[in-house]
Amino acid sequence: MSTSSQAANPPHPTISAHRVEGTPVYNTRGERIGRIDDLMIEKVSGSVTSAILSFGQVFGLGGDRYPLPWSMLTYDVGRKGYVVDEERLKSAPTLPGQGRAESDLPWREDVYRYWAAPTYWV
Repeated sequence: MSTSSQAANPPHPTISAHRVEGTPVYNTRGERIGRIDDLMIEKVSGSVTSAILSFGQVFGLGGDRYPLPWSMLTYDVGRKGYVVDEERLKSAPTLPGQGRAESDLPWREDVYRYWAAPTYWV
């Protein structure tokens, strides 16, 4: 993960959700491995809870989609993209088709447990 002060303090700290969708995702070696496909936003607080990462798509078809707690991503200003540990991602829970959703509490708990991320729900 990037540790530079620039990565921790980008010149513009906020961004529109539609600009985040499509943002490249890199592994820790700097290789592009996918993109942000969607964001999950907590309705009451307005906080982004998760990013849906997509990998292996061709012309927007196929590939895998991974829900990742937002706290597990690091923004790299130099690359203008997010960095994630690809090795951990390989065995992470996926988002199968349109079936599961953030409203499925047991599945959501599995995702956050896998990433050892703090939960946003009570």
